[in-house]
Parts: sequence; structure tokens; C-alpha cells
Amino acid sequence: MLWIKTFHIVFVASWFAGLFYLPRIFVNLAQQTDPAVQTALVGMARRLYRFMTILAIPAVVLGLWLYLIYGIGKGPGNGWMHAKLAIVVLIAGYHHGCGILLRKFEQGANRRSHVFYRWFNEIPVLMLVAVTALVVVKPF
Repeated sequence: MLWIKTFHIVFVASWFAGLFYLPRIFVNLAQQTDPAVQTALVGMARRLYRFMTILAIPAVVLGLWLYLIYGIGKGPGNGWMHAKLAIVVLIAGYHHGCGILLRKFEQGANRRSHVFYRWFNEIPVLMLVAVTALVVVKPF
């Protein structure tokens, strides 16, 4: 079980690295006017999105394994796990939203400013803090 926890944490951390960096690429894309640089940045963003999707799958599967097979977070007094799972659903939605925004950049249809993407970039930080606090503190 400890190896499964270890790999779950590694895959989650790696997934979040992508969730932190991809919106930074969006900031640069929103500011960029040179078509050659835009093409390079879109290519970087596409490869990063693909890679972080590959990382997200084992992160979620291992987390579900810990919950369903080992029973971590099941039973009375584990409301923190339900809150964590709800936030994980939001994280998956954020990930999907990044894919939608990437497609808009690929199509040349982005209408948002770099300021929007700077704020958008803060969302995964807040979700990571919330999940970490729930797992460590287990407040309910």
C-alpha cells in the first residue's frame, strides 16, 4: 500500500506541475503577436497537455485504488475524503478547461487577455492547497 501511495503522490505532483505551467504558456500566447513564436508556444502547450493527461490517469486510478481497495477515507469520520474527491472532480474539470482553451489558441480564436490567464493560473494553486489541507489535517 505504501508504494501505491508513493506513486499516487508522484503522479499527482507531476500532474500539478503541468497544471501550473500550461496556463503560463497561455499568458505568453495571449501576449504574443509573432506568428512563428505563437506556433512554437502552441506546440509546447499541446505536448504539455498531452503529457499531463497521461500523468493524470495513473494519479486518479491509484487514488481510487487507495480509496476503493484499501478503504482509505471510508467510514465514519472521513468527511474530508468526500470533500477531497469533490475538489479532485474540480481539478479534472480545470484540466479539461485547459484543453478547451488550448483548442481556441490552436484555432486562433482566443479572445481572453493575458491578465485573465494570470488569474486562471492561480486556480490550481488554491485547489492543491485545499486538497493538501484536507488530507493532512482531516478536519472532519
